[in-house]
Amino acid sequence: EVQFVESGGGAVQAGESLTLSCAAPRSLWDGYAISWFRQIPGKEREAVACTSNYDGSTYFKDSVKGRFTISSADAEHTVYLQMSSLKPVDTARYYCAAIVSYCTPYPRAYEYAHWGRGTQVTVSS
Repeated sequence: EVQFVESGGGAVQAGESLTLSCAAPRSLWDGYAISWFRQIPGKEREAVACTSNYDGSTYFKDSVKGRFTISSADAEHTVYLQMSSLKPVDTARYYCAAIVSYCTPYPRAYEYAHWGRGTQVTVSS
């Protein structure tokens, strides 16, 4: 079954902005960290950002720092990824995932057991 539902993806031009939403099940919210990963064909799924509702810890991939922000709406059980100044290299399918407790310093996909089906982001030049 689908545990997370990602939405908000689409096709944009370089320099534009896009906000992704991740709706989480109630059972995967309190005490969890929620992360955004992205993947392109033939490459490993990589972490983009993380926010923890356990201790407030966060993570951002170096290449998105200053361009992407992550936020959490507790009442809605939803995590948002606000992306600005998008580049063609940001093109990927974006996934939402959960891990117990806090954001680790270097999140790895294999550490996460709960995922959504993803939403596609395509950035053209």
